[in-house]
Amino acid sequence: MTGSQSGRAAQEMFDAARALHAEGRFGEAEPLYRKLLEEAPGHPGLLQRLAEICLRTGRIAEAAELTAVALKAVPQDSQMLGNLGFMLTKLGRNEEALGFLERSLAIRPDSAQTQTNLGNVLAALNRPEEALASFARAAALNPRLPEPYNNLGNVLASQQRHEEAIAAFGKALALRPDFVQALANLGNSLFHLKRYPEAVACFERALALEPGFAVAHYNWGTLLGETGRHEEAVEHYRRALEIDPSYAAAANNLGRSLNALGNPEEALTAFRRALAADPGFALAHAGIGSAMLYLGKEEEARAACEKAAALAPERPAIHRALSEVKRYRPDDPEIAQMERLAAREETMDDADRAELHFALGKAYADTGDHERAFRHLSLGNAAKRRLIAYDEAAHFAEMRATAATFTPELIRAKQGGGEASERPIFIVGMPRSGTTLVEQILASHPQVFSAGEQPEFGRSLLGGYQPGPPPFDIAALTAADLTRLGGRYIARMDAKVPGEALRFTDKMPANFRFLGLIHLTLPGARIVHVRRDPLDTCFSCYSKLFGGALEYTYDLAELGRYYKAYESLMAHWRVVLPQGVLKEVQYETLVEDFEPEARRIVACCGLDWDAHCLEFHKTERPVITASTAQVRRPLYKTSVGRWRAYGEWLGPLRQALGEVP
Repeated sequence: MTGSQSGRAAQEMFDAARALHAEGRFGEAEPLYRKLLEEAPGHPGLLQRLAEICLRTGRIAEAAELTAVALKAVPQDSQMLGNLGFMLTKLGRNEEALGFLERSLAIRPDSAQTQTNLGNVLAALNRPEEALASFARAAALNPRLPEPYNNLGNVLASQQRHEEAIAAFGKALALRPDFVQALANLGNSLFHLKRYPEAVACFERALALEPGFAVAHYNWGTLLGETGRHEEAVEHYRRALEIDPSYAAAANNLGRSLNALGNPEEALTAFRRALAADPGFALAHAGIGSAMLYLGKEEEARAACEKAAALAPERPAIHRALSEVKRYRPDDPEIAQMERLAAREETMDDADRAELHFALGKAYADTGDHERAFRHLSLGNAAKRRLIAYDEAAHFAEMRATAATFTPELIRAKQGGGEASERPIFIVGMPRSGTTLVEQILASHPQVFSAGEQPEFGRSLLGGYQPGPPPFDIAALTAADLTRLGGRYIARMDAKVPGEALRFTDKMPANFRFLGLIHLTLPGARIVHVRRDPLDTCFSCYSKLFGGALEYTYDLAELGRYYKAYESLMAHWRVVLPQGVLKEVQYETLVEDFEPEARRIVACCGLDWDAHCLEFHKTERPVITASTAQVRRPLYKTSVGRWRAYGEWLGPLRQALGEVP
């Protein structure tokens, strides 16, 4: 074959490869490009086309290698430099990517796409201000490109600047209304600002446009999980995993919601699935630690959290998870590690600051350094308080309206309705008042099933006959209505409680707000109110970073005022509820004179005595509460008077409680 014939054959092969490439028939185009490269090794154009096919078919590392070889022939090709920078970013090699992107922009500074890619790398390298500047330059270079605005919004959101992020996502969507990633991101920022209906509308729209968009399901699940609607969250996480089985973050959050629902065994499966997809996923190791702790396996819990801390020593949330499962010594290197993080807390957002300072507060409390412990607790609570919107006036107005509604006359007039079941035992009170100890005593009885902290009574009301928050227009409810409300609660709980259980406990402390309705809708239910010294109760709340809402616990004065409002409502219930409905337990009396008090509690719940109740710490069941570790130990009295070690710093609390410090 002559040289001209060979050249024509090569051109025909190249034309065929290019046509197949353009049609997306990569498997047929690739061998032709490779055949041509045998004849022209190192040809930059062929290498770049082959690299594009590798990139399109998910072989990013191979694409990067081919592009690097091509650049040896044309080291000043700005497009190839930019492409290689993009590929290295996808491979997580951000420092290398940065160099290639900067070289590309030095040659062609007007490339909006390369400026966008540079911003992505700077964001990944935790250089947010430079990333914001790069996205702003990209938007100025090409105002019709939506990606810079979306990515700008992501960086702003990571800095908790959600109002600005919402504006950026809005600009991206104005340019491309069907930009599902921007819709999901907008929903996330709306969620962080507690604009829940708008956030849900964004997720719904994203999924209407792209039903298989796993990120929208994940984001929606996160919203539901953070607002306590874990059963619905689980459905969205499962859907995200159906779409993308390797979605490690979705598997991890599925585990978190399953933990919250009292299913730590299932949660372990989810966390392990996250680790199968990403073995270095530190939060999944910490999740395993939480599940193990709920199952009473403290050694396994600690090992998992230590693994998480080794993988991600810069993550405050993991240090706090570890603090829940270990006791610190003064020379513990973990304390020094956390102090190093605290020295540069100005780089953190308030969520991370809260995690870190609560962990340090626990560490110094363990070592007996009460002054440092309280200083860190104060910083942690202040950071958490900045993150939440707490409407104190609305809470107190609701309690006053409840007391005004449930008069003795109304209680007498509404008697005779309700669901007659005697199965429920409601355990109520303030958080950290001893409700978990009472629950564990009862759960140790062979005829009692512990259902944990259930939101079902409140949900039954919100799905009932009157709109708006409790206390509703009770006067409008008939005896049949009250029976249906009680029946709805029992039906919800029957799905969770074994049929052979004679009784079940519902330990949602905040149900103290609903005691009038509980009595009218479930007249056979037992109500156990647990009280503890107000200063011990409130300081114990202040020392915990709770997983749920409890917005009133992060400021000493607000905490004290809430306690007084709770105390006032409980005094009202003592007056208006029929005698014998409300069973009172004093925590200090219980721990001082345990067996007689335990017998009284069991008898009040209509049960015969069982000696297993004395060995409550041996009862094997998942315990999903801030007191998980404590109920696994024999009875102890060291928490009585715990506040005294911190008394000199509790002035705002003591004043709010009506004491003179």
